[in-house]
Amino acid sequence: MSKITLSKKIVNSWCMYDWANSVYNLVICSAIYPIYYESITSIKDADKHIIKDTVTFLGMEFKNTVLSMYALSFSFLIVCILSPILSSIADTRGNKKSFLKFFCYMGAAACAGLYFLEPGTNNEQPALLGWGVFCMIMASVGFWGSLVFYNSFLPDIASHDDMDKISARGFSLGYLGSSTLLILCLVFITIMGKYDYPALLAPRICFLAVAVWWVSFAQILFYNVPEQKIGTKVKASIFKGFHKLRDIYKIAMGSKSMKTFLTSFFFFNMGVQTVMQVAVYFGAKLLGLPKDKLIITILTIQFVGVAGSFLFSYLSKMLGNKLSLSIAILIWSAVCICAWFVAEYKSENGFYVVAFFVGLVMGGIQSLSRATYSKLIPEGAHDTASFFSFYDITEKLAMVIGLFTFAFIEQHSDGMQNSLFAVMIFFILGFLLLIPLKDNRLKAYKQ
Repeated sequence: MSKITLSKKIVNSWCMYDWANSVYNLVICSAIYPIYYESITSIKDADKHIIKDTVTFLGMEFKNTVLSMYALSFSFLIVCILSPILSSIADTRGNKKSFLKFFCYMGAAACAGLYFLEPGTNNEQPALLGWGVFCMIMASVGFWGSLVFYNSFLPDIASHDDMDKISARGFSLGYLGSSTLLILCLVFITIMGKYDYPALLAPRICFLAVAVWWVSFAQILFYNVPEQKIGTKVKASIFKGFHKLRDIYKIAMGSKSMKTFLTSFFFFNMGVQTVMQVAVYFGAKLLGLPKDKLIITILTIQFVGVAGSFLFSYLSKMLGNKLSLSIAILIWSAVCICAWFVAEYKSENGFYVVAFFVGLVMGGIQSLSRATYSKLIPEGAHDTASFFSFYDITEKLAMVIGLFTFAFIEQHSDGMQNSLFAVMIFFILGFLLLIPLKDNRLKAYKQ
């Protein structure tokens, strides 16, 4: 762990990877792809009411959104299995950047592959739906797999006191970068719509743009951020990663602070990631909002998220990490309650208000969680990739359970509105489990 913050050039170069890869999270996960996917897998009447929203995959019938969530859950399981193996190799060989590059390029290539997911003909489901599901899984593995190694650079480049600020800066650049590309995509889609191009070609070209953006701006980190120097390179094995994970688990469970934080994080992150993954489907299916309003709302969330990241960075400085996280979790709980009423009364204006508060706490809680965990890593630890692999596995298992629970309830009930109760419970548990957390490393800088 770095005792001093490295040069401004190195820190800013590290932050720029958020600028690079966040376009996947916004354009592919949250904005253009979900709207595109929902439109090509649904049949609607003249009034835009859904007549059929089921698809056939591997001989089974799913609601279209349920299939998407199951696919993402599966991708997170893959990351959970790979993370301990790869992080152990990276820590023992000192080549975290090589693995970061691999996952970056794989994720970008999968985003480009979504170009070939074309609409079906005569109200049929897309012929290459299986290919689209495969690309979604690989893009997700690439994105989340790269974050294991990206996040593990934070304690290498930042001092203890600067982690909150630098983590927030990274998330803020991510929101700005992804919003910039989304705006460019919207302008491109608008221009394409004025000419006689094949229907829905423009969104598919935007998937290619995501790949190019991600790879291009990632080069800034690749060239400027140095690998952490290790004393002696040792031979790593597949099983060594799981042994290392077991050792990290023992350290985490032996530390009251880390155990308390990770247990709370496990539950509130179920809620955070689930809401972020299903927000567009919520507006499209339950409220029937047109795609232009949905995308503008998502874009607004991104800019609110920039302010939210800095707001919670400031709160952590004044109030400490624990209290700031508690405030964010309570706001998330209120968001779930309000979202249920929005769905119940089909309130478009209510949806926009809820979306504003989602943006306010979305970046703040993720940035604070990453910085809080970084502070709890034992002083002098050199195996930061393994520590963040454990953090990543905790995060991904939470996402698997959260998305699977949400999808399962939607598949076997009247719809996704009922799933909001499960998400609300996740936040309440996360809040209650955070209460016992006490650690001087998380205190406010100003009393």
